[in-house]
Amino acid sequence: MIDTTQATSGADDRARPTPLPPLRPGLRLGGVVSFVWRPRPVIVTLVAALGAFLFFCLSIRLGDYPLSFTQVLETLVGRGDPLARFLVTDGRLPRALMAVIVGAALAMSGAIVQSISHNPLASPDILGISSGAGVLAVFILTTGGVASNITRYGTPAMALIGGLVTGAIVYALAARGGMDGFRLILIGVAVNALMHALITWMMVRSDITQAGQAQTWLVGSLADRTWDQVTGTGVLAAIAAIVALGAAFSLRAVQLGDDVAQGLGVGLGRTRAVLLIAAVVLAAASVAGAGPIAFVAFVSPQVTMRLAGVSAPPLITSACVGAFLLSGADLIARTLLPVSLPVGIVTAAVGGPFLVYLLVRQNLRSSR
Repeated sequence: MIDTTQATSGADDRARPTPLPPLRPGLRLGGVVSFVWRPRPVIVTLVAALGAFLFFCLSIRLGDYPLSFTQVLETLVGRGDPLARFLVTDGRLPRALMAVIVGAALAMSGAIVQSISHNPLASPDILGISSGAGVLAVFILTTGGVASNITRYGTPAMALIGGLVTGAIVYALAARGGMDGFRLILIGVAVNALMHALITWMMVRSDITQAGQAQTWLVGSLADRTWDQVTGTGVLAAIAAIVALGAAFSLRAVQLGDDVAQGLGVGLGRTRAVLLIAAVVLAAASVAGAGPIAFVAFVSPQVTMRLAGVSAPPLITSACVGAFLLSGADLIARTLLPVSLPVGIVTAAVGGPFLVYLLVRQNLRSSR
């Protein structure tokens, strides 16, 4: 005898549509701007920003004449005794502020390049932008300072020009026949090798004193930063960051793939050009302010992705993580090591093993 109740129930189950997974809650501002609420990236952003501020205050507090946190905070808001104001305003604040600016700018630049190229190994270092900035800076330093007398900012200004010109060359060569992420990386690696060869040739031809000065600059350091350098780097980085954040929605579409981006009505050529120009300006301004500090642009977006649990690095979160990492590295270089070292040595010591880890992980994934 057939159980008609069960037969009817089975037919109803087959006819019932499969329930869709719950949608993420959204935030809407004025009916024009809307966001998807993701708690984890927001928490990572807040923690990284708080950590960067903590390192910022520690960098100001520690020194030959230590200050208390209360003195640091009072001085930052315009109060405090004259000695604390002198130590903070004229001595330690430019270096701490430059660490935050350069770290955030390099991380945002790396996040843009990695998103556009769809390659986690891409960064301004790999594309030759930092090396291009180094070519003109080393030229200034190895010509006996003649060219640097043209302006007080000879080395930073020439580093900025070198980075922008190199970025324009890489983009012009990679954009022929349509932008392709793999071709962008290959051309960037070739240009990077050429710039390194030029730097080596100039240093070999210079005397030992000039070569030493050039090598010190090429390591990347935040020591002895001035307010003029902080202002110049900060203004350029802020303008480029605003442009990049204005194109953040288009960048998110590009991260999903070219077909999806075109389906959403995003102009790929225009979007990539705007974002790459912003990334080049961010990297060039950072190199002009502190020298070519290695691996921050490469490591920060990858750390952000793993902490936030996302498939592509978000710009603001990457910037906060970059500021946190570089401020921490500068604090280690200043206070924890037996002798004070340029911050570029600390970032290279940490970033090198992380690069090896990523390469090994990619090889294991591709061999499966």
